[in-house]
Amino acid sequence: KKTVSKSCRGMIGVVAGGGRIEKPMLKAGRAFHKYRVKRNCWPRVRGVAMNPVDHPHGGGNHQHIGHPSTCRRDAPPGQKVGLIAARRTGIIRGGVAMNPVD
Repeated sequence: KKTVSKSCRGMIGVVAGGGRIEKPMLKAGRAFHKYRVKRNCWPRVRGVAMNPVDHPHGGGNHQHIGHPSTCRRDAPPGQKVGLIAARRTGIIRGGVAMNPVD
């Protein structure tokens, strides 16, 4: 049996609505109504799909960035897109060397 001090205040039980976000939305309309009441962050359009007046990655005859995607930390707003002040780029090769147990 669990005992709680008389000076403590609290609720016993489970929080309602648990597992709600584990269900897939399945439809774009449900995502639309979800984000409509929150903020204007949906749908998210890629920069390479935009025109060059809308994004630094836009334009061109194919959907490619066309220049390195890294930029410096002190870049002005509007130019600061992509990998900001990247320490390294590319795929990670190798891994952590394991010391054999003797």
